[in-house]
Amino acid sequence: MKKVVLASLLAVAGAAPFASFAYAQQPAAGGIQMSQDEYAAYNKANSESTAAAKAADFEAYLKAYPNSAVKADVLNQILFADSQTGDQAATLNAADRLLVVDPNNLRALTFEVYYGRLNADKLTDPAAKQAALDKVAAFAQQGLNATKPKDMSDADFATLKSKTDPTFESAIADADIAKKDNASAITILKKEIDGDKDDTTKPSQTLQDVYVLAQAYYSSTPPDYLNCAWYATRAAAFAPAAYKTTIEPLATYCYKKYHGNADGYDAMQTAVQTNLDPPAGFLAGVKAAPKPADLVASLVESTPDLATLALGDKETALQYGTALDPKTGTVDPATGKKDPKTQKTDADEVFDSVKGKQVEFPNVTVVTATDSQLVLEVSDDAVASKTPDFTVNLKEPLKTIPQPGDKITVDGTYDSYTASPLMITMTDGSVVPKKPAAKPAPAHHPVHH
Repeated sequence: MKKVVLASLLAVAGAAPFASFAYAQQPAAGGIQMSQDEYAAYNKANSESTAAAKAADFEAYLKAYPNSAVKADVLNQILFADSQTGDQAATLNAADRLLVVDPNNLRALTFEVYYGRLNADKLTDPAAKQAALDKVAAFAQQGLNATKPKDMSDADFATLKSKTDPTFESAIADADIAKKDNASAITILKKEIDGDKDDTTKPSQTLQDVYVLAQAYYSSTPPDYLNCAWYATRAAAFAPAAYKTTIEPLATYCYKKYHGNADGYDAMQTAVQTNLDPPAGFLAGVKAAPKPADLVASLVESTPDLATLALGDKETALQYGTALDPKTGTVDPATGKKDPKTQKTDADEVFDSVKGKQVEFPNVTVVTATDSQLVLEVSDDAVASKTPDFTVNLKEPLKTIPQPGDKITVDGTYDSYTASPLMITMTDGSVVPKKPAAKPAPAHHPVHH
């Protein structure tokens, strides 16, 4: 399932950190020497009442005094003013310049990440999009690694990091998912949501990423259906009503895929209300649905004559009957137990029940044909999925070769099979001629006297 960006959640998430970025507008720190003209230019810009005027005046100030002792302060002012005007290009330009003089500036890094992700999402070329996301991830990692400014208190820095880290972690996960590195994405997403639990119960970037975490579990190889079900259910529980219908299908799909049906799902829906992560032992209590190999083993065990199985059941057994049939094999004298090397799988047992036997299949569908071989769709499942399941090697060359899609009747002898993809091969095959239509009986007319 492709990752779905929930626009309203993202909008709320994007606005939240920026609201706290109002840069304290203070005059140049005491002790910094400025000429009268420089101070006048600085003070004029700092006193402007509108964001646009403030940004313009500070840009003029830097042009006149490029080596100002308060350059970092001025670039911070410009960054905040440009962000208030909504000018993305100007905001990113200010962030770029600020990072040159202050590489640890969390405000500048957050704007680089936020706008960088928006721009990357607009790209359609996969290589270009991945390159853009990787660039964003690099800024995000720079933000996670940022050290505290010497003039900021530990408490203020911790507060600022608590607001910016979720944005950075989410961006890194986005780049990981794009390159199908689901393991790394899961690690960083778990760190994000576990460190920002309060925001998982309201519209936010973190709540959206609870859903993204579920998708990362679903897209893993192999899929982790149970964790997918948990986190998708948690996201659905607190998402706005309009978005529940987007999230809930993944939650129920993953639960049923793991468990086999929806029994017990209401317990998970209740548990996510008070637990961000699964409580100890909860997921272990959800019983997995029987595996195909287990179902085949049960079928073989309960069927006295395997040759009587329906064709569809035979094909299922040939595909998934990987377990060793306990009824087969010889005892190893050294151990007193059956030697696995002499045992047959359930699939082999089923095929042995028909191998060498001749059978006729009426009304099958031709996929490809030559004068010596037919590839056919025979079982109901094969016809429905348009997937060939039989190859018939003919006893004698055909004079008239059937066309793809033709319905014919064939006979042949079971010879061999492959499980994946399923293909049953028959030998000594032939096309059974169609029986001529019966002539209608002559009408008998009564003789009237």
